Amino acid sequence: MTDRLTARETVALVADDATFVELPDLVGESTDPAKPPGPAGSAGSAPDGPLGWPGYDAARARASERTGEQESVVCGTALVEGVRAVLVVFEFGFLGGSLGERTGDRLVAAYTHARAHRLPVVPLVATGGSRMQEGMLALTQLQRVASESALTREAGSAQIAVLRDPTTGGGWATLGAGADVVLALPGAQVGFAGSRVRPADADPAAYTAQAQVAAGAVDAVVPPEELRGTLGRWLRLLTRPSTTPAAPPKPLGTGPGDLPATGREAVRRARSPERPCAQAYLDTYFTHRVAINGDRCGGTDPQGMLCGFGEHEGRTVAYAAQTGTATRPAGYRTAARLIRLADRLGIPVLTLVDTPGAANDAEAERQGAGAAIADLFAAVAAARTPVTTLVIGEGGSGGALALAAPGNTWAAPDSYFSVIAPELAAAILKRPPREVEATADQLRVRPQDLVDLGVVRGVVGHHNHPHDDR
Repeated sequence: MTDRLTARETVALVADDATFVELPDLVGESTDPAKPPGPAGSAGSAPDGPLGWPGYDAARARASERTGEQESVVCGTALVEGVRAVLVVFEFGFLGGSLGERTGDRLVAAYTHARAHRLPVVPLVATGGSRMQEGMLALTQLQRVASESALTREAGSAQIAVLRDPTTGGGWATLGAGADVVLALPGAQVGFAGSRVRPADADPAAYTAQAQVAAGAVDAVVPPEELRGTLGRWLRLLTRPSTTPAAPPKPLGTGPGDLPATGREAVRRARSPERPCAQAYLDTYFTHRVAINGDRCGGTDPQGMLCGFGEHEGRTVAYAAQTGTATRPAGYRTAARLIRLADRLGIPVLTLVDTPGAANDAEAERQGAGAAIADLFAAVAAARTPVTTLVIGEGGSGGALALAAPGNTWAAPDSYFSVIAPELAAAILKRPPREVEATADQLRVRPQDLVDLGVVRGVVGHHNHPHDDR
């Protein structure tokens, strides 16, 4: 468990000095928690709330006296490293940060303000869930929150959640897990089940921020002292739309004019352990970058797919890059998540193709390999934002093609793209091993062959080819 900061301490942690401006109370909302607000239908419209829960008004009054707040959430605008955002900050000391009708009213007002002013939303969540003293009227606030989040998503504004301790129940299942990017403080309890409603034999380690990172539900754990800087980087990157396609990276490794003479040589060079891989390309291409983690379905593929956003020549570009290994279903789903997010925010995408193919073991099938690849094909096909692809190594069949942009794919000199690996093609055709090289030539897998076939636009750095029209 982390030390719990109050809502105001949390604001001070992330907001630039003296820039937080609290949103005004809703019209008619009482400033006295023991008194009902004016509009009908709000919490407290009858003594002790909508259920007449004995002692509820007194509990709210004590919570207000103890915390200095009128509700369990504080909403306002602030600069975070120079970027203005709407902050939605929970006060756990106010009835466990629980969501009631007044909380819902404040959240609706915050999201409405964000859309009206085209601002990103940063929920800093610390809640035990819905407020029991308001019964189902409290639970239905989750539907209101989900609706506001969906409207904000459609409006093209980013949502970056920060999970504090604890983030459980409906707060996790809406404001937290429903955000575009999810960060968490170290040691925070995170899970749908709160500590008092879990099975008696439940492993506490499964309900932590670190466990949610491992499960692909949280993008990163960020120490408190780094939170403002991290949020600032994310906000700057996600609030800079652009309609200009990303330029393909310059080739690394082999000289740009040195193209493979045979199909077999193309395959050998693409598989060489000395050939630069995705990490080198990303390091060279971006001034700085931040990564997203996981498919939000319980899976990650950190060894097979790198996804995130970075700065290239002063503007934001999203990236999804294969690393040279067989890509697992979670990797495809993470890339699809990345492309859809970039598309909503109007950010161009760069994809780097480098895989011998999709993982084809039994576990990959159980994890839905076919459906994951189909989803990525669909995400690329439906993207309105420009997608640029560079094949930097192996282009192994449909597992590679799913990440490739139709009409805007380029090839590096040390790459190949094939409907199937030459060895497998020879095996299927019942050819002896000595005919693998001839099979590679027949498949026409070299970068220059792909240009001639119209599969790629050109070989990066090779300006003499007639199809290189950059």
